[in-house]
Amino acid sequence: MKKVVVITGANSGFGLLAALEFASEGYQVIAAMRNLKKGSSLMEEAKIRAVDSYIALFPLDVTCKDSVENFHHYIDKIGKIDILINNAGYAGAGFVEEIPIEEYKNQLETNYFGTIAITQTVLPLMRKQGYGKIIMMSSISGKIGFPGLSPYVSSKFALEGWSESLRLELFPFSIYVSIVEPGSYHTNIWSTGKMITKKSRLETSPYFLYMKKLEAYLEKSSKKYGDPINVAKKLVHIARKRKPALRYTIGQGVKPTLILKTLLPWKWWEKIVLFLLKK
Repeated sequence: MKKVVVITGANSGFGLLAALEFASEGYQVIAAMRNLKKGSSLMEEAKIRAVDSYIALFPLDVTCKDSVENFHHYIDKIGKIDILINNAGYAGAGFVEEIPIEEYKNQLETNYFGTIAITQTVLPLMRKQGYGKIIMMSSISGKIGFPGLSPYVSSKFALEGWSESLRLELFPFSIYVSIVEPGSYHTNIWSTGKMITKKSRLETSPYFLYMKKLEAYLEKSSKKYGDPINVAKKLVHIARKRKPALRYTIGQGVKPTLILKTLLPWKWWEKIVLFLLKK
């Protein structure tokens, strides 16, 4: 019997590539996304690879109670879920003074509370079957704060702490929680997915020049962004492990950066970040 993997936010980026990789490895993939029309790219590529029969699209808005309940009924009919990959999310940006509280709430509703909702939906089934793996798509931003990205950073920091607690809670049930922390990759989360709050885009903003420096830094850094297929393959690798670890970092320079941030006094780390933004 095929192993079943649920992937949220499977219409683009890591989610789309992961769906293709898992299908290519013989998994039955439930590719969940808010708008099924956006699943056309996934299914077109799946047909080219002759794995379209391994992928089922499902409409799911992780922030909508009714949508989550429909998903619950759907997986109950399936009867088993081997792997859940919580990938749905987006990156909000701007400067704290200028970001309406509603934008913070929206960011957390998707990246954090949406992840909790889907996980709670799947857990009873995994507990009953006596096994399972839950993989959280976090980010280096879940370990390192960066100016101008506080909504996204906040959601990932929250996700990291919650995932640690969840992993410890689920050990007795042979359900393993893992966190994947990618660095920067060529996905649309840093283009169309990055939602800069309106005020921080205006020339009248006191932070306008700062925002331009940040955008210039991100643009310059984009030349070194990794191939997202490597993250998709990493997800398959984790899913195959009998007892996967809690954290998996991936991406150029990610591990050294995290080590430096951990070991250096904050004032030194602060100088490094501000120096990079001045270049």
